Amino acid sequence: MRLISFRAKGDDRFGCQRDDGIVDLTGRMGGARTLRELLAADGVAEARAFAAGAAADFAIGDCELLPVIPDPAKIICLGLNYRGHAEEVGKPLPAKPVVFHRHAQTLVAHGAPILKPIVSDKFDYEGELAVVLGKRGGHIPAERALEHVAGYCCFNEASVRDWQKHSHLYGMGKNFRATGAIGPWLVTADEIPDPQALELTTRLNGEEVQRVGISDLIFSIPELIAYVSQAIDWLPGDILVTGTPSGVGLFRDPPVFLKQGDRVDVEISQIGVLSNPVVNEAA
Repeated sequence: MRLISFRAKGDDRFGCQRDDGIVDLTGRMGGARTLRELLAADGVAEARAFAAGAAADFAIGDCELLPVIPDPAKIICLGLNYRGHAEEVGKPLPAKPVVFHRHAQTLVAHGAPILKPIVSDKFDYEGELAVVLGKRGGHIPAERALEHVAGYCCFNEASVRDWQKHSHLYGMGKNFRATGAIGPWLVTADEIPDPQALELTTRLNGEEVQRVGISDLIFSIPELIAYVSQAIDWLPGDILVTGTPSGVGLFRDPPVFLKQGDRVDVEISQIGVLSNPVVNEAA
């Protein structure tokens, strides 16, 4: 099932996206008004049953997509979590996950522009797999970690490389306005029993720049969920962004950075394609 957050008739809603349109689930699943509230109420199975027998409420073209989870309590991101990327950076494989945080207000939806900052010309793409948590939990054993996953999305962790290097804590370069694209929807976990079998491809203006099997992750999704849960509880709707593979613009020869008019597509097998144009912030 594909779950989305969207705006229609002036209201923010959530629902199930099908080929024939959108089934509005807002307020119909135990009163949940947001996708995060649906996950917190463990309502995915009920939503699936309802959507299977319901007519579409909206045409896709009549709606504006929102970030899949517009209001996550936290977004946990990983650096240097692909073997190929660690090699291109020239660093040894990390002994522990390299964790940083992104703010929810930086997120944009599928189709929305990502903003090249006024203050930098070193704006880079990073195709990634995002994991949306569906169940609260702390001290989660790795062998049970996937039980806490609601589903999966594509993510573009567009990074401002010079600001990223202002200090050894590079979170500032990962938190510019409108630089974290997520979508196009959440594919529920029952449709993806083995996320390690997925393949990620990033294209810049139609040209392939990244391709990797998720199996190249240094720290697997269960390991990451378990690791973070030792310090802080995962909450329904939290987002885990698992890292980018080799092929980023910074390490190309010559480097390739995003500019006005570019388009970045992040495709993940069994999920879909997240597509976003690049627009100058000044514009």
